[in-house]
Amino acid sequence: MSEIRRIGILTGGGDAPGLNAVIRAVTKSAILDHGWSVIGFRNGFEGCITGEFEELNLSSVRGILPRGGTILGASNRCNPFSFQNTSAGEDAPRDHSDDVIQRFQDLEIDAVVVIGGDGTMSISNELSRKGVQVIGIPKTIDNDVRGTKVTFGFDTAVTTATEAIDKLHTTAESHHRVMIVELMGRTAGWITLYAGVAGGADIILIPELPFHMDSIKDKIERRARLGSYFTIIAIAEGAQPVDGRAIYETIGDEWYQKRFGGIGSWLEHELSQQLEQEVRSVVLGHLQRGGEPTARDRALGTMMGTYAVDLLAEGETNRMVSISRDPMGQSSTDMTSVPLVVATRGPRHVPISHPLIRSARVMDVCVGEPWHAHGKES
Repeated sequence: MSEIRRIGILTGGGDAPGLNAVIRAVTKSAILDHGWSVIGFRNGFEGCITGEFEELNLSSVRGILPRGGTILGASNRCNPFSFQNTSAGEDAPRDHSDDVIQRFQDLEIDAVVVIGGDGTMSISNELSRKGVQVIGIPKTIDNDVRGTKVTFGFDTAVTTATEAIDKLHTTAESHHRVMIVELMGRTAGWITLYAGVAGGADIILIPELPFHMDSIKDKIERRARLGSYFTIIAIAEGAQPVDGRAIYETIGDEWYQKRFGGIGSWLEHELSQQLEQEVRSVVLGHLQRGGEPTARDRALGTMMGTYAVDLLAEGETNRMVSISRDPMGQSSTDMTSVPLVVATRGPRHVPISHPLIRSARVMDVCVGEPWHAHGKES
């Protein structure tokens, strides 16, 4: 790899708390440690196509560490290999990847730091095949990017979800209701599992464990018999009944991903038909993406950003920054990297053997299994 003088940076996919911490870390370490210049592309890969970019300097990133969102903007609907540039009058999607590469060459960008989830990493991997020097930084509140044990944004999302569950307890208990909170997690239940346990949910339903309606109903009725006339259910948007299918809110254009949503409302309707108790549901939605990042996400984003620059300085490209072990409960975090292609091999699911699932079962939390699944009633 030739000597680096200028790098690009962009934030693809959905927003996540901690993105600004990463942008700040990449920019400051590139400028202060290596003397490189930094070009920030607006709205993910879309800015590479439309020509929306700016040079980032130390003033650009001053004061952004505690801010949520991303100062560069994000887009989860721009795949440069299939994108309709309406600003240029295009009436159909086409392959813009060569335009993106030409943009990098015109700006004399030697390498690009791309921050995003598995979809963004897949695009980055394809660009690397066409000669672009890329370092990926995994980002998603869902914590489901393969190749890393944790992503920044997850801790803040779990904290937000836990606070919501805490607040639901008082209204549920006051009105003797069953309260359902639908949380993000299309194919992986990391947020729901962690927030459900931390918030003391009585029932936790995740995509990795299709649930039995009888088990949920029995758990609610057993609580009532024991004098607990309310129940809190935490459910991931991608959870589904064992004899049913995932619930979608809407389906976008064919080149976009299906949008999960509605499982909480569906479960509310089903339980209302079977229980005498009042059942209500709430969708936390994009609140989980917003707000100030936690201290952990600020620190993690900073470490990932500086490590990405270190990799480039060492001549390492076409790799993704990775945390080799879950830092929860540990005194340090192991930074490493994996080939970009690793992140393209599907989402990282919650293992059924995960110790937090076992802890939930021991604590008499129903995870949707039949009562005999782990030796006692759920």
